[in-house]
Amino acid sequence: MLRLLVGLGNPGPEYESTRHNAGFWWVDAVARKLGATLQADRSYHGLVARVNRAGGPLWLLQPQTYMNLSGKSVAALARFFKIAPEEILVAHDELDLLPGQVKLKQGGSHAGHNGLKDIHAQLGSGDYWRLRIGIGHPGVKDQVIDYVLKKPSPEHRIEIEKSIEQALSGLDLLLAGDIERATMKINARPPRPKPPAPTEAKAEGPAEVEGPAKAEGPAKVEGPAS
Repeated sequence: MLRLLVGLGNPGPEYESTRHNAGFWWVDAVARKLGATLQADRSYHGLVARVNRAGGPLWLLQPQTYMNLSGKSVAALARFFKIAPEEILVAHDELDLLPGQVKLKQGGSHAGHNGLKDIHAQLGSGDYWRLRIGIGHPGVKDQVIDYVLKKPSPEHRIEIEKSIEQALSGLDLLLAGDIERATMKINARPPRPKPPAPTEAKAEGPAEVEGPAKAEGPAKVEGPAS
């Protein structure tokens, strides 16, 4: 059973709409769906909400430590409430997925993501779940830092919001502990839009060809005047 849902990002209005904050956007959406309110809690270095459920409390967390120190916040809350790594889900931006794509997985490497890297170090484990929210890649490694700290284009923002909605569609299954069905629902490829039906121009018949002009007979020759 999941007991802690974490969204990664950077605090402050200047980062609010940047790609690196996709994890924050997801936790905001979860809070709205569950009717929860995130509030600052200095003990856990983040914005925190508690949702009381039949199986026990569910915690929502947005670390306010800046991305590189996300583990400081996650580990503080997890240790206090004795939450194991496999009971934690971390939502984060993912360069290796296109905007509109989202994947749920457990474990694996941090793949150079600074937020995951610090969570690995602070928890001493990589066995937590990850919700990978696609933001696309700039195409050049040297441009990654600039890229994640900028706002996505309006078209990409719409696609990212769609992927967050898709992840939300599997939330009830996740919280019920039905990870297999939740994974299938969340990881399902969105349906490809159908191409518009070709509009065929109405075929016109061949232009009417007029026959040759009617030949007139020779001019009437009048006889000599009488």
